[in-house]
Amino acid sequence: MKGIIGKKVGMSQVFDEDGKVTPVTVIQAGPCFVTSIRTTEKDGYSAVQLGFEEVPPENLAGGERGHLQKRSLPTVRYLREFRVKEVDLQEGQRLTVDVFAKGDRVDVVGTSKGRGFAGTIKRHSFNRQPTTHGASDRTRAPGSSSSTTTPGRVRKGTRRAGHMGTDRVTTQNLEVVVVDAERHLLAVKGSVPGAKGGLVIVKASVKAR
Repeated sequence: MKGIIGKKVGMSQVFDEDGKVTPVTVIQAGPCFVTSIRTTEKDGYSAVQLGFEEVPPENLAGGERGHLQKRSLPTVRYLREFRVKEVDLQEGQRLTVDVFAKGDRVDVVGTSKGRGFAGTIKRHSFNRQPTTHGASDRTRAPGSSSSTTTPGRVRKGTRRAGHMGTDRVTTQNLEVVVVDAERHLLAVKGSVPGAKGGLVIVKASVKAR
């Protein structure tokens, strides 16, 4: 299974032999532990549950702590499942960035940065209104949001101001540029959703060419 949990470190750049610069995102990936195996016969689906980031036992809730101690595993903060067709791992097994190699294509799942309450220009890229002819205070207003008599209301799904960010975002088909097993670092070409220190899930790409 090609999948691991990590944290976004930040952006950097890599130089190849010809001096070409490649922008990369560095991810501190693993080590992870196989904390549970889901099977079709028992659970109705096939998956592998991984745990990441060891913490003191008192930092976890009783149920989480019992789930790990029952299997004689380290107490880890994050638990995530990876759907697989065939399970080729065992409970307690330790995974590192070695599951990936340079040139692999991966999908990275993260939580986008929170922007708070945003207006329509920032949230949906609306254009501003004219600043002349008495419209000095209407520059960034969204304008009309409904039709006339029919239907006489604002339709569902209309783009309005509201909460922006903190969404689950997947960046697909990124190329693995660097695999540093000693320091548990993974560098992928391009950007990854989320802020520095945010939790990310790295898995084999479903659209790899």
